[in-house]
Amino acid sequence: MNTGLLVTLIICGVLIIAIIVLYFIGRKMQKKQEENEEQMKQGAQTVSLLVLKKERTKMKDAGFPAIVLDSVPKYLRRSKVPVVKAKIGPQTVTMMCDEKAFGIIPEKREVKCVINGIYIMEAKSARGGLLPPPTKKSFSQKLKDKMASLKAKTADDSDKGGKKSKKNAAPADGKKK
Repeated sequence: MNTGLLVTLIICGVLIIAIIVLYFIGRKMQKKQEENEEQMKQGAQTVSLLVLKKERTKMKDAGFPAIVLDSVPKYLRRSKVPVVKAKIGPQTVTMMCDEKAFGIIPEKREVKCVINGIYIMEAKSARGGLLPPPTKKSFSQKLKDKMASLKAKTADDSDKGGKKSKKNAAPADGKKK
């Protein structure tokens, strides 16, 4: 047999085995995630809170209690997470937020949220209404927007290029210095 063909067959075999292993690991992790979500829903409660500030910050810079940081793996401590600083009753609390809820929670308004511990699972309602969920732009829409901004920029540059600047303008009496 040709050595190139043999190498190609071995690489294909390894890739197929890797895909099969990843499939089973993914199914196992999905089941575990569904169980965790079910447990979180059981312990959830609806609370009215005043959102003071929302931002994406690193776990270690967010101001979470030490017990929370100790339970998070070290490689995730530097990742940015959605954090909401809210006032629940007389107490100001730093809470972690779900991505879907983070997009629709308005700042400096009272919001009814479903929470479990320091995790905001979803936003129910707010005085003045919730923000509309952010829509993702398609790749073609991003390109169209970029082309439109470039066309506007070149049109502005061509308008400015027609006028002489004071630096390059000739003196009024026609004499050079």
